[in-house]
Amino acid sequence: MPETPTAVETLALRVQVSAFAGATLPPGYADLLREGMGGICLFGTNTAGTNTAGTNTAPGEDSVRSLAAEIRTASAEGGWTPVIAIDEEGGDVTRLEALTGSSVLGAAALGAADDLALTEETGRAIGSRLASAGINLNLAPVADVNSNPDNPVIATRSFSHDSGVAAKHVAAWVKGLESTGVAACVKHFPGHGDTGQDSHVDLPVLGADLPTLRDRELVPFQAAAEAGAASVMTSHIVVPALDPELPGTLSAPVLGLARELGYAGPVVSDALDMAGASATRGIPAAAVLSLKAGADLLLLGPDKPTSLVRDTVAAIVAAVDSGELPLARLQDAVARVDALLADIADTTGPVDTPDPRFDDWSVEGARKALAVAGDLELPDLTGARVVTVDTEANIAVGDVPWGLPADVVVRPGDPLPDLPDIPVIVQVRDAHRRPEVGRIVAELRGAAVLVEWGWPGTYDAELPRLCPQGYSLPGVTAVTEVLRRAGWDR
Repeated sequence: MPETPTAVETLALRVQVSAFAGATLPPGYADLLREGMGGICLFGTNTAGTNTAGTNTAPGEDSVRSLAAEIRTASAEGGWTPVIAIDEEGGDVTRLEALTGSSVLGAAALGAADDLALTEETGRAIGSRLASAGINLNLAPVADVNSNPDNPVIATRSFSHDSGVAAKHVAAWVKGLESTGVAACVKHFPGHGDTGQDSHVDLPVLGADLPTLRDRELVPFQAAAEAGAASVMTSHIVVPALDPELPGTLSAPVLGLARELGYAGPVVSDALDMAGASATRGIPAAAVLSLKAGADLLLLGPDKPTSLVRDTVAAIVAAVDSGELPLARLQDAVARVDALLADIADTTGPVDTPDPRFDDWSVEGARKALAVAGDLELPDLTGARVVTVDTEANIAVGDVPWGLPADVVVRPGDPLPDLPDIPVIVQVRDAHRRPEVGRIVAELRGAAVLVEWGWPGTYDAELPRLCPQGYSLPGVTAVTEVLRRAGWDR
């Protein structure tokens, strides 16, 4: 049995949310939860189970429900209530539907469809599913304004390149989600949209001045706060207009601005294992700096050993002992986490099911989103084959299905396939920022139409292009309908 933690060690545990691989709770993590650890964040490695009904409508939900029950039981044995968090944005980023792809539209498609009722229903549908699975904190929605089309990590996770459009949809999505008793965590404050690097592997810089920040980046976050968003997530980006040295997750001026906008609930760190936060200092040191700056709940990242949690506890305790981290700041952080847990509904009982018309509404929304690509004159696609130009997804999206079922998959650097003399439907992701993909498309024999499943960036080729604004199953339906009208026979 582990030793009983001291009072400060317990506080240091309460502000941490870690993660492990697999669909069962490891004994070491059960011990940490009994001792008071704040909670667990679930990732794809935890949710890739199968549905007991043998269908693909809710892959992984039964195993997630069982795992969430294990987590709650372990915490309750110590007298605690845990945070059980997940990234379930819909569209390209899904954990519960990692085996099949998301059954709901993602942010970019919702913003393009511009139907606030549908956006709110989408948040509600996701919340109902999470509540049923025992999850109480959703690390969503994305409130970033994707003003940089070459952004490698936000893209279709954003509702729009326009701050006003993004703001109203973020607010609607938050209202829908939180109506189910699941807390929202809007991200990535103060805005990751106008960056050209991925903070998982780099330290991006947002060069906007303060007036631009207030007129663009902060607008959706303000709307989310006014809509009652329970929490807000930091970003690992440097914002020189606020702090020329430290990334937002570790910066008191940046996190103070979140409080200024009205966020009284926990400020949640993005995963501290990301290079933007810890590459030069390590996770325990980043945790101390983040708490000191004003963060309240620390996400450590996926698939972590229990030793990292213990090391982070030791670093926080040492910082309190030395005076680097005031005890009152740590106590305040814990109080905000406990208040969140007290406010959100118990997600272990029955929950309302989504409106039975929701799937039809989603397909109609996908049709509207697809229409913004413009009037398309498609060639005859009778007998067409589908070629996927496969590229690695960013870490936030992960290895999930995307696109139409492919006849041929080609990757940059592969020889071009030897195709018969028939039309080819080519599908890509973010081709506008990947010249190697454009070269493949230009040289591919029989290419007749391009389906761009990523952000619809600059496009100057003559090939007709369909832009569903991100991947989802309703998006597949909408794209398939258009292709079939041109003669595609699948």
